[in-house]
Amino acid sequence: MTRRMHARALAVLATGTLFLLSNTPGHTEQPATKDAAVSVTSSTFPAEGSIPAKYSCEGANISPPLSWTTLPAGTKSVALICDDPDAPAGTWVHWVLYNLPATTNALEEKLPTAASLPNGTRQGVNDFGKTGYGGPCPPPGKPHRYFFKLYALDTGLPLKPGATKQELVQAMEHHILAEGQLMGKYQRKK
Repeated sequence: MTRRMHARALAVLATGTLFLLSNTPGHTEQPATKDAAVSVTSSTFPAEGSIPAKYSCEGANISPPLSWTTLPAGTKSVALICDDPDAPAGTWVHWVLYNLPATTNALEEKLPTAASLPNGTRQGVNDFGKTGYGGPCPPPGKPHRYFFKLYALDTGLPLKPGATKQELVQAMEHHILAEGQLMGKYQRKK
């Protein structure tokens, strides 16, 4: 095979691979920039640290304070999902939050559990069947991991209050500019 034929074959292979990737269901192209990652933190627990009982079903069951770094240019709204992939029946959803204004860079402790907040933020239904935040409540045993996943979006979402995680994930498809997460752990005390 000549060099020219070899180069042409590689170009065809690369083009085919890109076509397959871009047409794979669920595949979303993300910007290849440093802005594609957002750092999410809490003043009450470190990354991979223990979530205080105050934020669990064994405590006040209120949402923890969260903050994040600057979002990329073009961000129109922010969404957040908190879930536990270690739940016995599969991933358990603890919080679904969307249409936060793009100027938001933090959530205060004890965010109201109303479906619509005054600033336009909407909350969905968690797997406890309630609107807003539902804290860690694992069965006795080893600690579970709780992922607070934040998404910077290039649009506001046409979802009514009370959406499910699945509805939010579908609505966000092809609109994620950047994302980040904070993982905390919780172990049942009783």
